[in-house]
Amino acid sequence: MKYEGAIYRPPSEADSLILQITVGCSHNSCTFCPSYKDKRFRIKTFEEIKEDIDEAAQSGWTTERVFLADGDSLIIPQARLMEIMDYLFEKLPRLRRVGIYANAKGILKKTVEDLRELKEAGLGIIYLGVESGDQVVLDRVRKGTTYEKLVQVGRKVKESGIKLSVTVLLGIGGRERSREHAIATGQILTEMDPDYVGALSLIVVPGTPLYEEIAQGRFVLPTPFELIEELRTMIAHTDMHGLFFSNHASNYLPIKARMPKDKEATLKLIDEVLAKRDPALLRPEYFRAL
Repeated sequence: MKYEGAIYRPPSEADSLILQITVGCSHNSCTFCPSYKDKRFRIKTFEEIKEDIDEAAQSGWTTERVFLADGDSLIIPQARLMEIMDYLFEKLPRLRRVGIYANAKGILKKTVEDLRELKEAGLGIIYLGVESGDQVVLDRVRKGTTYEKLVQVGRKVKESGIKLSVTVLLGIGGRERSREHAIATGQILTEMDPDYVGALSLIVVPGTPLYEEIAQGRFVLPTPFELIEELRTMIAHTDMHGLFFSNHASNYLPIKARMPKDKEATLKLIDEVLAKRDPALLRPEYFRAL
């Protein structure tokens, strides 16, 4: 495989073959994100992609899943993306599902019919970084989209029948907008009704614009227990039908809830942790990671 730069994938794609079909991220402006800063966005040629697929086929790779990297590969024009999908399934006979990262811009370029065509070709899941439902926060972190567009693209993916996995960021509103961020994010998740939600906790990386904001005192990170309060508020304002996770390595309190069935039990668990305020109940700082 001819990978260019660091390669990122969702935790759930740990056993997947990672096929890099784009390099970098076409947006690449989010203030919190350290990924892809060393790359200039480009779409790989079909010949480059075919070579990697051929290599995987010749190596005897037996995975049933492929993940298409980099940051927003769904932005590739439909005809080329279909070529890639068809070639993947031609060369990897055991392949059952393909996953892909997407942003709002990439999904907006696709019609529901386009997405259905990709689903029929084997695209099983789209991973979408929402981060927040608070427009003030979205603007501050330079997400490059709006609440309304995120709801629109989420519903479009759901209408197509492709599974939708959404990530949101605890702490991204800072202390100043923690509650507004949590409430608005619960509301946007309710409107989108994704199949999966992964709530990650913000880890600020040196060299990012957000790191500089903290150094200058313009952004204050919530404390660990304030992040858990934020998580509680978010879940309390979320009415969806799917899995809500906060078990990423970045989180202080791992949660896995099937919504809406587990909602009240999850809120009760969080309340018990908040009532005790015992740091021993939280993931140690040295175990947290991106």
